[in-house]
Amino acid sequence: MVHQRKRLLGPILGAFAAASLLVGCGQGEEQGQPPAAEQPPPAEPEQPEHGEHGEQPAAPEPGQQQADAEGTFEPFQEGATAVTYDEQQAPPGSTAKVRTEALPDGGQRITTEFTGLQPDREYGAHVHTQPCGPSGDDAGPHFQQEADPVKPSVDPAFANPENEVWLDFHTDAEGNGQATAEGAWQFEGRDDANSLVIHQEHTHTEPGEAGEAGDRLACLTASF
Repeated sequence: MVHQRKRLLGPILGAFAAASLLVGCGQGEEQGQPPAAEQPPPAEPEQPEHGEHGEQPAAPEPGQQQADAEGTFEPFQEGATAVTYDEQQAPPGSTAKVRTEALPDGGQRITTEFTGLQPDREYGAHVHTQPCGPSGDDAGPHFQQEADPVKPSVDPAFANPENEVWLDFHTDAEGNGQATAEGAWQFEGRDDANSLVIHQEHTHTEPGEAGEAGDRLACLTASF
């Protein structure tokens, strides 16, 4: 009987060992499989660069105020915003204000207001290229959307109220006046519209004198 049991246990133990070996091999194969390749995270889209701080400057909305300047005329001194060059026709204490707004069509509306000037008289006024200085000439020539290659510019093809900014006005009995002009002028990205100059008379339009308006009486520094 003992020999018979040994004969029976032998095949059973052999089958068990073979099964264990198969299981071990299967686990080894599973453990030996290379791990699935990790997928890199999706790349973030590159952001466009906008200005010094990465911010995109907003375009002016229609009706949005873009520039506003005002001042009280006084004889020139360092830091003065509003300067008078003729104290009789632009008395110290008189004032000027200018406002610029964007229009729906992409153009500009410029509005000016004046107080305390000579009553009931005509004045000329234009946007000039440079800030105010000790003399009227420091304000430079008129701003022109398309610059006249000939200086001084007195050709009506360039010296006209569409290419330049003309703001002639007439004062009331109190010496107050106002003027508004609208046009397709574009000041963005330019640095040649920096003052409003008051002139002695309304602006001429004839060839050879186009754009002229007499002496420069006063100046208001204003960046458009």
